[in-house]
Amino acid sequence: YVYSASFSPDGERIVTASDDNTARVWDMTGNLVAELQGHRSSVRSASFSPDGERIVTASDDNTARVWLVGSLDQLLAQGCQWLRDYFISHPKQLETLQVCQNNQI
Repeated sequence: YVYSASFSPDGERIVTASDDNTARVWDMTGNLVAELQGHRSSVRSASFSPDGERIVTASDDNTARVWLVGSLDQLLAQGCQWLRDYFISHPKQLETLQVCQNNQI
């Protein structure tokens, strides 16, 4: 189950809170941008901070957590950096990802 969903302040992302103990961040085309794991029970609510760089989650495990997520551009740059070694051995894949071509890999 998804218990809550809310837009980021810039309207570029959505955060959802779920019964599977996670919160997830999505872009506006429905692509998963980040999965926030660490709660031991259902996450009942999740929402962005006013600057959009943090998310607060509340769970049935009686905890609330603050997650640093950054802007969409920061998250995309981080993803490209994680793929750096893959792109070295698969340069044609880098050509297909426009977003990673603008980041220094």
